[in-house]
Amino acid sequence: MERPPKGPGAGLLPLVWAEESVGSAAAAPQPSFLGQPEPPRSGWERLRAVFRRDEQKQYPEEILNIFKATFSGSIIGLFYGGIPGFLYAKRRYIEQSEGTIYYNHLDAVRSVHQAAMRGFIRYGFRWSWRVAAFVAIFNTVSTVLSVYRDKIVISHFAIAGACTGGLFRMHLGLRGLTGGSIFGALLGIPAGGLLMAMQSLSGETLVERRKREQRERYEQNLAEWDAKLRITENISEEAGKNSPDFIPQTRS
Repeated sequence: MERPPKGPGAGLLPLVWAEESVGSAAAAPQPSFLGQPEPPRSGWERLRAVFRRDEQKQYPEEILNIFKATFSGSIIGLFYGGIPGFLYAKRRYIEQSEGTIYYNHLDAVRSVHQAAMRGFIRYGFRWSWRVAAFVAIFNTVSTVLSVYRDKIVISHFAIAGACTGGLFRMHLGLRGLTGGSIFGALLGIPAGGLLMAMQSLSGETLVERRKREQRERYEQNLAEWDAKLRITENISEEAGKNSPDFIPQTRS
């Protein structure tokens, strides 16, 4: 029960009885920021959740793994193509400059080194973006399939390898598309088996980890929300007791 406010200081804070405040807080609906205790059941909802940032403005672990794998692939491709390009450009420059006259030995060494570095950058960049694109497409397709079906199986990696290999050989026609798809599928099976083995050694898969982290995040948000509700209840009770119009009720 709530009485109309009287006096000059009345009306600044709402006067609510303690038992009414407790009842309204207990029946208050949960806010949307708490999320859900379990991941969405629909595959499209899980995909939208994976490509959406959380409350801390961070991407899920699956997206971060794609970025990390793509960056690692670019570095590996850089050295995989750059080191042979470095040696090839150095040897070719020496063969073509046998009759070249240099001012001194340092000038000759500098010219050879510059030619070798140009070969490293040229061939390294060529392999770097190709390996990075291959890894990015492979991981993206396998991650989308795993998140959509909510499980990780070896067939996802085979399909991802077939899609990636087919895209890279599509410019060669139907024969290149077929051959690239077969080669990509054969390459994706051992790669997927290696990734699944590494996850099994860690104790849980990415799907299990995502469910556990979402459950822990939900429980943490729920505990924080409950603590804020209790603080609000205490403030309402103190405001009601300190009001000059407060009349304590006697329970029958």
